[in-house]
Amino acid sequence: MKQFWVDLRPWRKDLATTAIESGADALVTDDAERVRELGRVTTVAENGDLIPGKDVFEIEITDKATEEEALRLSRTASVIVRTRDWTVIPLENLVAQSNRIIAAVGSAEEAKVALTVLERGAAGVLLSTDDPAEIRRVAKAIAGAGASVPLVPFEVTRIAPVGMGDRVCVDTCSILADGEGMLVGNTSSAFLLVHPETLENPYVAPRPFRVNAGAVHAYILLPDGKTAYLSDLAVGDKVLVAEHTGPTHEAVVGRVKIERRPLLLVEAKAGDAKVSLVLQNAETIRLVREDGTPVSVAVLAVGDKVLGSVEEGGRHFGVAVKETILEK
Repeated sequence: MKQFWVDLRPWRKDLATTAIESGADALVTDDAERVRELGRVTTVAENGDLIPGKDVFEIEITDKATEEEALRLSRTASVIVRTRDWTVIPLENLVAQSNRIIAAVGSAEEAKVALTVLERGAAGVLLSTDDPAEIRRVAKAIAGAGASVPLVPFEVTRIAPVGMGDRVCVDTCSILADGEGMLVGNTSSAFLLVHPETLENPYVAPRPFRVNAGAVHAYILLPDGKTAYLSDLAVGDKVLVAEHTGPTHEAVVGRVKIERRPLLLVEAKAGDAKVSLVLQNAETIRLVREDGTPVSVAVLAVGDKVLGSVEEGGRHFGVAVKETILEK
């Protein structure tokens, strides 16, 4: 996810409070102690968590030489870049070659441009404003800047009970919506979109913060493109939540529940790609149809189509690697 930094030079307590409440990732200030009195957040200051001139550099892009200097500095640190007339071309040049560029912006409109240049976008933005409302607008723009995952319809080819095992409920710190879910799979080459427990049920109340994601061994796709075993997730981790149309956002894990339950194997295909996932065998566990409507595994049938994604297979500690790996 993109970084949201706020410039608090000169100091204003109301701006600092709004930034913290809006989920800013870092505050640039002349005195980190003032920030620490308000809450826990990363500070960029001489007495802060990140030190200017060491962990973070600021540079104004005026010509090719300063552009090259910014690129050089970004090899070892984050670089805040400014342009005199807020031109996009220098930012595009830097974003194409570095993932440590923080674009200085003055509005939500400028932030949206910085976050989408070359489709990749800057690593984040540093907002300078005297308007608390603008901080909230940029925070909203950041929240909507998650990468899009290409989802494809998989045709179900097999559904079979496989006996007892341990499954994982991922309880997040967010209220999830109908038509979205987490991407989970038995292998790292393909994932199915597992729907949250947002629907009414005669036997159990909705748990809209929860995704009953699958068996302990399964992979879950994370916001940075890595994967994790469901069993390895812990409080404070961030997981990827995808809408059925592709846009994504992240959610913070608040709790992980591992319990022994009857399990069900679902296999499906999309062209030459195959996907499988072991899920709890219960009516509250749902996958997602092409139109975003959930379908319970209790009524799922061979020939039904559900959404998933195809990825490059082969992982080493969750990171995609190019080597010969066979997953079955």
